[in-house]
Amino acid sequence: MAAAPFSSSAPSPTSSSRLPNVSSSSSPSLLSLSRDFHKTRLQAQFKSSPRRNFCVSASSLPSIVTLLDYGAGNVRSVRNAIRHLGFQIKDVQTPADILNAGRLIFPGVGAFAPAMDVLNKTGMAEALCAYIEKDRPFLGICLGLQLLFESSTENGPVTGLGLIPGVVGKFDASNGFRVPHIGWDALQIAEDSEILDEVGNRHVYFVHSYRAMPSEENKEWISSTCDYGDTFIASVRKGNVHAVQFHPEKSGDVGLSVLRRFLLPKSIPAKNPTEGRASKLAKRVIACLDVRANDNGDLVVTKGDQYDVRENTEENEVRNLGKPVDLAGQYYLDGADEVSFLNITGFRDFPLGDLPMLQVLRYTSENVFVPLTVGGGIRDFTDSNGRYYSSLEVASEYFRSGADKISIGSDAVYAAEEYLRTKVKTGKSSIEQISRVYGNQAVVVSIDPRRVYLSSPNDLEFKAIKLSNPGPNGEEYAWYQCTVSGGREGRPIGANELAKAVEELGAGEILLNCIDCDGQGKGFDIDLIKLISDAVSIPVIASSGAGAAEHFSEVFKKTSASAALAAGIFHRKEVPIGSVKEHLWKDGIEVRI
Repeated sequence: MAAAPFSSSAPSPTSSSRLPNVSSSSSPSLLSLSRDFHKTRLQAQFKSSPRRNFCVSASSLPSIVTLLDYGAGNVRSVRNAIRHLGFQIKDVQTPADILNAGRLIFPGVGAFAPAMDVLNKTGMAEALCAYIEKDRPFLGICLGLQLLFESSTENGPVTGLGLIPGVVGKFDASNGFRVPHIGWDALQIAEDSEILDEVGNRHVYFVHSYRAMPSEENKEWISSTCDYGDTFIASVRKGNVHAVQFHPEKSGDVGLSVLRRFLLPKSIPAKNPTEGRASKLAKRVIACLDVRANDNGDLVVTKGDQYDVRENTEENEVRNLGKPVDLAGQYYLDGADEVSFLNITGFRDFPLGDLPMLQVLRYTSENVFVPLTVGGGIRDFTDSNGRYYSSLEVASEYFRSGADKISIGSDAVYAAEEYLRTKVKTGKSSIEQISRVYGNQAVVVSIDPRRVYLSSPNDLEFKAIKLSNPGPNGEEYAWYQCTVSGGREGRPIGANELAKAVEELGAGEILLNCIDCDGQGKGFDIDLIKLISDAVSIPVIASSGAGAAEHFSEVFKKTSASAALAAGIFHRKEVPIGSVKEHLWKDGIEVRI
């Protein structure tokens, strides 16, 4: 596992002579890092971030919630949501802590087999079954729902807790639906669902590749379903026992209402759910923040023009478009479906010592309850002391700091080249390591290609396409060469070949950039996005080139992209996120409103 479960003394992968001493964490599964490094500067940058809390009367219910964190994935977001609602957290250390819990939340993250292995080895599985069988207040989230079933086919079959009849199986991608199921989808809610009473016709956030199916044997448990290729179980309820496949802590205000109703079931008067428009999986609008240190050492959000982030002035300073935490918080309030951070700071030579970026994630996740993705510097490396760190250790630090997904760039290119050369999956690439523990839905591969124009597509090793618009010298064809090191170095691999290879290695999503379109504001590269989204069965995020709301509807209508990402037009307030979504809705495209 990525971290020793239920142990507050587990060694931190960041411990080395290059870093200050670490302090203990209030969470046994979170590795605490030094708060002294850049403390003054970070506090100055972050102090303006809102700290909104939902106050709960101390007399209504006990304000302590027991949390079962087995040591994998981003549980920080669940912690922050619970605290946001005014509750304190007691972490499970022993099976007795489960049996003595007043209210128990199990936010399972990652893969089925490693989770069951931890539960069985620590005695938690038996305690969980005893607790739930006594109809004690329980809420399972995502994997916390799946583990209640008899077994899973994920890296298996693997035996589950066996409390609910049924087998958890993988989505069928052969019917044209992209797997993993990532994004904001609609629920079909049964009567007496209780904790879902305020959801109504509004979207909630899913991210998973496996699901449980309804049957005669488990129908008495089902409180809601979702349609995605097949109708699968979105939530269960029996008495005081609840579990949801979606992530309430990542579903904005709707998700917070689910958590609130579980934590305060009797103190909240019945409400009519807010009217919504959800009917199916929504297209996502993602705000991207390129984060780096400026020449004064402050972390700023910047934006490149074909990857050049410096102003065209005599000072040649780094383009400064705002503070990362403040902007992320504003985009959440504006309706962004996800927030993506790209770490392009000078700390990338030592990722685990990148304390400012980890702090950005921590502060952001306190008040931003939609998915957070982070990329930059996620790779295997050896530090100056000769200490080796795997990409899994690096990614784990980001997950524990608040990331829901990690984005791999250059390292994925090298892994794909090696895989295509040898046809062997070694299990050692960053993609394989991370997806094995956290699931492929947690791994995004960021592709940075540029067009190479051709007069003829013949005798070319890589996939070439006929262009919708001719090149600068009238060229009718092009192939898309992948690059590394921020677009500075071209590699002998095409975007089409790379996308297929990383999907086979275990990537769950592709972030598709285009150097030629970056910062130009003339629209996405439709030819490129159609090429890649047609080549793979995993979701594709369109990036680079958005300059107007119409560019979003164009990419969704002309390609199979699942999401579209923009940066500069949001930072400069040229096109607000709300205006993009309103335009998409009026154009007949499902979005989360």
